[in-house]
Amino acid sequence: MTIDERKTINTNVIQNLILENRKKLTISGVNDVLSFDDQVVILETELGLLTAKGENIRVNKLSIDTSEVILEGEISYLAYSDKEQEKMKNAGLLSKIFK
Repeated sequence: MTIDERKTINTNVIQNLILENRKKLTISGVNDVLSFDDQVVILETELGLLTAKGENIRVNKLSIDTSEVILEGEISYLAYSDKEQEKMKNAGLLSKIFK
């Protein structure tokens, strides 16, 4: 994502990530939980896909009304990615498999 593309992101969206002692992560502005297990959680947020990685992660709270998710466990990694980048990455993997 270029700097110009980042500037076009809707600035009216408010999203908060609160990480407490790397054990509890509260996220607002969540649209959907795309995938989760005890090591990786992938969330669709207002600002792109958010990946949280760690150990013994569990979804403690999921509120559709407030668009809030609370994760608990040993959180060691957080990263945003663009939805289009994820689609292209997955398509690239699939194209390699089906060659």
